[in-house]
Amino acid sequence: MFDIQQYSSGKKDEWNHFVAISRQGTFLLDRNYMDYHSDRFTDHSLMIYDDKGELYAMLPANVKDGTLFSHGGLTYGGLLTAAEATAEGVLALFTELNAYLKGQGLKHVVYKAIPWIYHRVPAEEDLYAIFRTCNARLAAREISSSILQACHPKWHHGHIYGAKKSRREGVIVEDSNDFAAFWPMLDANLMARHGVHPVHTLAELQMLKHRFPDLIKLYLAWHGDELLAGTMLFLTPRVLHSQYISSTAEGRRLRAVDAIFDRVLNYDYAQYPVFDFGKSTENGGLYLNESLIFQKEGFGARGVCYDTYEWDL
Repeated sequence: MFDIQQYSSGKKDEWNHFVAISRQGTFLLDRNYMDYHSDRFTDHSLMIYDDKGELYAMLPANVKDGTLFSHGGLTYGGLLTAAEATAEGVLALFTELNAYLKGQGLKHVVYKAIPWIYHRVPAEEDLYAIFRTCNARLAAREISSSILQACHPKWHHGHIYGAKKSRREGVIVEDSNDFAAFWPMLDANLMARHGVHPVHTLAELQMLKHRFPDLIKLYLAWHGDELLAGTMLFLTPRVLHSQYISSTAEGRRLRAVDAIFDRVLNYDYAQYPVFDFGKSTENGGLYLNESLIFQKEGFGARGVCYDTYEWDL
């Protein structure tokens, strides 16, 4: 029923067009984003055509040591489907996909599902199919914190106070392109708290901003010439996602992060359907950073799970 083909660079335009029209695609699955770290992964993305020769679905993926990952370099990377995709069709697709992967000599699949908040319309046929046809098991469940803006979530009084304090102290929030100022602060915070560098280098952030100027935003908070805090935002069709949040000690004293999200959530993007603060877990969800998620919940955000499944071929 299906013709499964491995992605090649000559199909880049076709791939990107399908991402744009699919039920759950975001620019993170566009090749201009995915390929920024192509040197770190052996790509094995798949394009799946129906019996009419029309593109029915795609799977961003890479392979390593006999395992297909969807996708190891992305927060999510599950099946992208056309509007015509049905439960019956996706069931058949995974049956044929498993046979194809086994024929490629692969032994195992790790599947990062796209969280429902990113779906333009309901699109969880893949979750049913991997349960039904793959005997998939939950390998990791991480929790993010999201806001449905139409519900007008209430802020904790501490964040309300913090935003007012920042205004009184003269903190200025701006929509900026100054990644060169933001990245060192971010790097210093991550090294001090977790002993790691940011996932993206400064050069990569600047390159991605150049490639997606309207979909990647940077908000910085300043007190005079002193940078206090910042957050990087990804704009997808339904979700405004905060990729990084970082602050200096002085920024925390002046509550600069509260000032940033006051502007983002209550003014500039008040009408955006969903705001996602990102995950507050580590080790596949086994460790919960309670202070981090408490801060996000103070803005009215509540839990959305980012799930990873696995199965043997």
